[in-house]
Amino acid sequence: MSDEPRDDVLRARRTSPYSLREKIARMLWSMVQATVFRCSFHNWFGVRRALLRAFGATMHDSANVRRTVIIECPWNLAIGAESSVGDRAILYCLGPVSIGARVTISQGAHLCAGSHDSRSAAMPLLRPPIDIGDDAWIAADAFVGPKVRVGAGAILAARAVAFDDLEPWTIYLGNPAVKVRAREFQARAR
Repeated sequence: MSDEPRDDVLRARRTSPYSLREKIARMLWSMVQATVFRCSFHNWFGVRRALLRAFGATMHDSANVRRTVIIECPWNLAIGAESSVGDRAILYCLGPVSIGARVTISQGAHLCAGSHDSRSAAMPLLRPPIDIGDDAWIAADAFVGPKVRVGAGAILAARAVAFDDLEPWTIYLGNPAVKVRAREFQARAR
């Protein structure tokens, strides 16, 4: 049996997938997130937007992020108009994470734009994007995996797990997420 895969693993463990600049930026962001960001009053959305922008995030003026949200690499994050990210959500932005307009990311939801290539013994870091379309809803404790595109108006139900793209205006639930039905609206009573 060859030691080649084992050597690849050992070599990979000795080298970091992050540049020195990224390591420093991540360390600085961790300090800001653990203090000023986390300790801001619950309704100080403008302060949190300013902090995220200072670290490279693209934020619409009407986007709201709660103070208990955990964000990794905010320079890879874009959030559109009237969107909100709920308490204890995790935005793991190793790759680009784009959240459209009027999107709700509910409490405890997890967007994971990072993975590893399991076909290689060294398991190199992958940074695939996540794209959440306008008017979508990622419900409480749901998980969106790397390289997933959530269509406009789609709903990923509570605790559901999406590793494949979600069609627009469709409701998904379960692990793995399966299509349940189209998202339809009732006419308003006059």
